[in-house]
Amino acid sequence: MPGQLNVLLAEAGVPYDIVQEMDELNDDFPDTDVTLVIGANDTVNSAAEDDPNSIIAGMPVLRVWKSGQTIVMKRSLGVGYAAVDNPVFFKENTAMYLGDAKKQCEALLEGLKKHYNE
Repeated sequence: MPGQLNVLLAEAGVPYDIVQEMDELNDDFPDTDVTLVIGANDTVNSAAEDDPNSIIAGMPVLRVWKSGQTIVMKRSLGVGYAAVDNPVFFKENTAMYLGDAKKQCEALLEGLKKHYNE
């Protein structure tokens, strides 16, 4: 993971030994049915690989767009820190779930529990 994410995970008490590196995860995305992206923008921006003129060209990213379906939870379609639009948000296999991520995750979990009678 990018360095700043390691710091955030450490602050949240996530054990480092369960965190995978980007290259480990990127190999799995083509075989992944659904990827849930929560609050990320630049780290999942396909412009880093697809647009050689982008200011983020060459930046390491998680290739979530290679999953069968990508669900992105964000407050808005706004740009990230790099101020670059994210083409992933507009791909056919991406669904945007806009709103407060915590509330949206709780609602999603409740819906799944209800669906699976748990």
